Amino acid sequence: MSNSCDFSSLGLPESLLSALSAMGFETPTPIQAQSIPFMLDGSDILGEAATGTGKTAAFGLPALAGIDPRQRAAQMLVLAPTRELAIQVATALEEFAVNIKGLRVTTLYGGQPYGPQLRDLERGSQVVVATPGRLMDHIRRGSIELDSIQCCVLDEADEMLNMGFLEDIEWILEHLPDQTQMALFSATMPTQIRRIAERFLKDPKHVKIASDKAQKANIVQKAWKVSGLNKLTALERLAETLDYDAMIVFVRTRNDTMELANHLNNMGFKAAALNGDMSQQQREHTVAQLHKGTVSILIATDVVARGLDVPRITHVLNFDLPMDSESYVHRIGRTGRAGRSGTAILFARPRELRQLRFYERATNGSIEMMDLPTAEELGKHRVAKLSVELAECVSKTDLAEMQEMIAAMAQENELSVEQLAAALLFQRQRSKPLKPKADPKPRFERDDRRGERGERGERRERKPRPNIDWQTYRLEVGREHGTQVKDIVGAIANEIQLESNYIGQIRLHDAHSLVQLPAAMPADVLAKLKSVHVRNRALAAERTNEVIEPRPRREGGRDERRGGYRGDNRRREGEGFRGRRDGEGYRGRRDGEGHRGRRDRDDDGFRGRRDSRRRDDSFGNR
Repeated sequence: MSNSCDFSSLGLPESLLSALSAMGFETPTPIQAQSIPFMLDGSDILGEAATGTGKTAAFGLPALAGIDPRQRAAQMLVLAPTRELAIQVATALEEFAVNIKGLRVTTLYGGQPYGPQLRDLERGSQVVVATPGRLMDHIRRGSIELDSIQCCVLDEADEMLNMGFLEDIEWILEHLPDQTQMALFSATMPTQIRRIAERFLKDPKHVKIASDKAQKANIVQKAWKVSGLNKLTALERLAETLDYDAMIVFVRTRNDTMELANHLNNMGFKAAALNGDMSQQQREHTVAQLHKGTVSILIATDVVARGLDVPRITHVLNFDLPMDSESYVHRIGRTGRAGRSGTAILFARPRELRQLRFYERATNGSIEMMDLPTAEELGKHRVAKLSVELAECVSKTDLAEMQEMIAAMAQENELSVEQLAAALLFQRQRSKPLKPKADPKPRFERDDRRGERGERGERRERKPRPNIDWQTYRLEVGREHGTQVKDIVGAIANEIQLESNYIGQIRLHDAHSLVQLPAAMPADVLAKLKSVHVRNRALAAERTNEVIEPRPRREGGRDERRGGYRGDNRRREGEGFRGRRDGEGYRGRRDGEGHRGRRDRDDDGFRGRRDSRRRDDSFGNR
């Protein structure tokens, strides 16, 4: 069936059509145009369509059409994998049913007190939207009866499967009446989902909406290769210069959501975190703020943002890349929904660039490389924005009193009005300079890493190793946490911007590790090091008097090492380490996945910005 029709031709009752008209919906999406007639006829549905294609209306409208509001019993059941999606679906159903008098919608999910849910059920809700776990609790308590359920919907079935709800879903479906109409909607159809369909659906109509290039074109996908600037600085620059209404920034961990949101708020942006550690009330409040415009940047993890539909979201930024292509599709699906356009941006380190082709394949689209605004462009943006703000202030504000004060100041200090205005402008731009410093040049380019010869064949001169006074630090991560030496080196090198030759010996123990770092390390750098995480544990770095004992040497002069850096027979005292790494697939020459390259190093060791290359998996000659 084509989607060139309108909703009035699908056989929906006038109460629903008037609600759709008031909401501005005129033309059904493909999944709606195909599913609604089948469900109105009483057929079971197996719907396969990507996120953001209008599945809620596809099952919600026909199911609502069959409800008798005079009957105070649950007649429609929707199962959703997350609390956020359950709330979103319930809100949409309430909007669709606004003209159906007496119809109640109840949402059941964990993290909320039972009291309000029990009261709603006692009043006789006809529509119940629930997460599997909380619904099972109510069934066992006897607070909900499923005998009157006429239509049951499994929304985002593949996600419920991924979250381990398979047995729960089967248990719930076994409690439904045999005559219940079933609708199963999923972005993908893995084998276990098909088995559920074969067991519980009766001769279902398979509605599959293929990925379509025109539809994917609503989301422009871009990627920035992490180079020169660190990701945090890049995010700040985009948050300041992009023309967005609201933006979601995806990170990997709950702790990252809090740290990033706090940082952006301190920078003057309206940001908030959304993660699984927050109470349900906090999460609902945060999403409400995003809807209202109180918050413009949401820092979130994958699970809590699943199914989030906020029309204001124009941009999705992948600060950390997702674990798989399917997660990427769900992430960028938070924008460009229901025919709207959006932009998806991802930060990819050089070693992560190969993942882009998998994302392109999953979205049937293309990802174009992008450049960040330069420092000069950022300055021009700030000047233009400030100019507009000042002009608006002049036009909307009575400045007579301020002008008198300026004139008096100028006379008292024998200064011109222009000099005072310039001084005020200088004070105003201290936190955000109108002429930012030039961007650092990307480090470790190909010719530097490999030490290519110049035109005459001469090699670049290596910088001498610094003479360092080492201090031993204790880190609260060790072998029992799955920590490897490369994890520690990568975290230190990237998070506190410390050159690799300023990291000395490292020794792993079961519950902790020891590392040599410069004794003159600034206090603020040490404070930052304490909060750096490795294997989801804070390093909690502290100075210690423990001694890193040298490993016994093997025959032939080579020292045994597991979990430390090994020098060769010319090992230098006081310089930490030198030579080749073994035990983790790294050699002095390029071998397997190890790398060795030349590096130009600054003599002071500490950089103002993170360099363009992570060192957590590519350490060679040290």
